[in-house]
Amino acid sequence: MTESPPAAGLKSREIALSLLAEITGGKATLDDALAGNDDFAALDTRDRAFVRLLLATTLRRRGQLDALIKTYLRHPLPKRANAVRAILQLGAAQLLFLKSPPHAVVDMAVRMCRRFPGQKGLVNAVLRRISETGPERLAEIDERLNTPKWLWESWVAQYGEETARNICRAHMTEPPLDLTVAENPEEWAEKLGGAVISGNTVRLKQAGDITALPGYDDGAWWVQDFAASLPARILLSLLPEGGKGARIIDLCAAPGGKTAQLATAGAIVTAVDRSKRRMEILEKNMARLALSVETVIADIRRWNPDTPPDAILLDAPCSATGTIRRHPDVPFAKKPDDVSRMARLQTELAKSALSMLKPGGLLVYSVCSLQEEEGEKIVGMILATLQDIESVTVGFADAGTPAPIGGADAGLRITPGDLAKQGGADGFFLFVFRRT
Repeated sequence: MTESPPAAGLKSREIALSLLAEITGGKATLDDALAGNDDFAALDTRDRAFVRLLLATTLRRRGQLDALIKTYLRHPLPKRANAVRAILQLGAAQLLFLKSPPHAVVDMAVRMCRRFPGQKGLVNAVLRRISETGPERLAEIDERLNTPKWLWESWVAQYGEETARNICRAHMTEPPLDLTVAENPEEWAEKLGGAVISGNTVRLKQAGDITALPGYDDGAWWVQDFAASLPARILLSLLPEGGKGARIIDLCAAPGGKTAQLATAGAIVTAVDRSKRRMEILEKNMARLALSVETVIADIRRWNPDTPPDAILLDAPCSATGTIRRHPDVPFAKKPDDVSRMARLQTELAKSALSMLKPGGLLVYSVCSLQEEEGEKIVGMILATLQDIESVTVGFADAGTPAPIGGADAGLRITPGDLAKQGGADGFFLFVFRRT
């Protein structure tokens, strides 16, 4: 009996299997793995979208999927069976969350075992049983298993269990796409089939290829999560005339979403980033948006402007635990030591930024992290140790909760569970300092 030809779609699933091994093995992030895979790039648009959704779903639900698969095994899979485990994870994700036809999922998973012929029977049996009873068993498995223990415990300690669960729940769904439009948000919301959720943020439930959307070539908007738009919005609100004509330095600026906000408001902007590659991305984005900014490639710990600015925005490098809903590989790529390491760097960057300010100048410090070690604790330490710095009250109520540090509501904390009815938001922390 001759073997039947590979089923349509097998190639995309095998590419997903290869990419999953790369990501979970710590060799690349989801975005970098996709960008660097020639086989993935050669797929058509629909198959590329499927592969990305399958990978993101599997990563988001990996803890539950592993726990579920174990209930169907007589003996645990050995460590050397990582490929078979991944085939089962991908298959279960398709059955339970993507609602793919069971016969197609099982058939292709078995075909993917051709390098492991002794495991075909196991894969076939487990996935068939998951297709029959998986939904009921899944309902009994706690969603918090999708979050590494150290992260879950840190969120419970910081926010309480209810908010921690809301954070975890927000991470389980594909996020909407947020755009910041230069002007006329209501008009662009109608053109793009989206909705204005706050300020100039237009939210789209589905987007597809963003380069094909109206306004992309004209530079009418740029991709930027609602939460990520708040540091620049708040800084501009605190400056005379909304920042028009103000000299503002955007530190760690690439890829340039906040730079674009500042420049669009009429500020005189200097964008600084230590990465030449990332600065090239920023410059490309500014060219598309027809915005003129000065760019500097430098490590801000060893750089100073010729003239002290009116304000600085520092969106510091961080653990990125606030972006897990967009980057579901983050929980598996980060460890507690990464948070401590980033906190030391953030402290250095914040102190350097504050030293650049003229008297009366403002600094907005922000991170897309949910960890207090990278937010509240750093701010508290700076206020306690630097004599010529004070906090500035932030008046903003669209989302999040105040972070009352130093006797004033000078900070804002946003979690992915905020704006739940509108589709959530990335986790963010920001704080406003003034140099006295």
